[in-house]
Amino acid sequence: MNSNPIRFSSARADFFSTLNQRVNEYFKSNNISRYANNEMKFKTFAMFAIYFTPYILMMAGVVTNLWVMLGLCVVMGFGIAGIGLSVMHDANHGGYSRKPWVNNLLGFSLNLVGGNAFNWKVQHNVLHHTYTNIHDVDEDISPRGILRMTPYGDWKFIHRFQHIYAWFFYGLLTLVWVVVKDFVRIIRYQKDGMVKKQKANIFAEWAILIATKVLYVLYIGVLPAVILSLVWWQVLLGFLVMHYIAGFILAIIFQPAHVIDGTEYPMPDEHGKMENSWAIHQLLTTTNFANNNRVLNWYVGGLNFQVEHHLFPNICHVHYRKISSIVRDTAHEFGLPYKSEPTFIGALVSHAKLLKQLGEKPVLQPQTVTAGY
Repeated sequence: MNSNPIRFSSARADFFSTLNQRVNEYFKSNNISRYANNEMKFKTFAMFAIYFTPYILMMAGVVTNLWVMLGLCVVMGFGIAGIGLSVMHDANHGGYSRKPWVNNLLGFSLNLVGGNAFNWKVQHNVLHHTYTNIHDVDEDISPRGILRMTPYGDWKFIHRFQHIYAWFFYGLLTLVWVVVKDFVRIIRYQKDGMVKKQKANIFAEWAILIATKVLYVLYIGVLPAVILSLVWWQVLLGFLVMHYIAGFILAIIFQPAHVIDGTEYPMPDEHGKMENSWAIHQLLTTTNFANNNRVLNWYVGGLNFQVEHHLFPNICHVHYRKISSIVRDTAHEFGLPYKSEPTFIGALVSHAKLLKQLGEKPVLQPQTVTAGY
């Protein structure tokens, strides 16, 4: 990666200035806060309840049947994904509350379920949201080895079958994240200078990471093994099932938003200059899906309105449905795309189609042009 920082073009900046003005006017004219409302507060309670209620029922001895306990681990997996999609996500974007301490507290819920909020903010808020679908910068499309999610990635023979086996590996997302990736990422972010850029204290972040990982292992693994009449492999099985469910849900929600048939992978030139402005870049690399599915929209934290989220990540997701018509109409007014799949199943099929295309051996490997960040 060369030393030229990636810079977006200032051309057609009037699109986002116009859109931003119209969205701000929507909130002002309707006297609505951009942050969480009562619906969001109820959802927050519900997501934590989905996760902790099964845990309490098992730990209190209310449920002792092994098969029912395994079913409760499945429910906890839905809870982990729900907390991540609908609570932690908004909070760590600063969109849950106008009060930073509230956002920080709820954002820390990621640590509560085994992750690390600091790593997530760097990986997601900085790298993914700024450099969406840019090879070797956006870590969401840069899995190494087993998956090829960008035409600029190295091709291997096994990629021919990735549209088949990817679905199995999606379930390992949070498990690998909790056990390995958080440690690998904080080391890499320190080495790359990202920790310094975030004005963070690396010693404090390491202390938080280790302390919260230990606490997580204690309450999710050690306590059940000590208090419940379970052998170690039964506790481990429940842990694996819980995280497999959570990982699979998160993967199938996030992947179709950017790795989908018709998506684009813009790259900077040799000087690090992008062809489009940041806002237009988001329209080219992001796709909505199932916008009329209110049940899905509720559970996934409005992330099926991914275009709105990428353009306005600091607005609480409960408002995305209302502002989506403003975003769509403004994009069309400026002759820009507004990508959307009508159904969730259609989005998954389209994602699989692109995985298959990316898994085919390229006739000519695209020239990789990368820049620093």
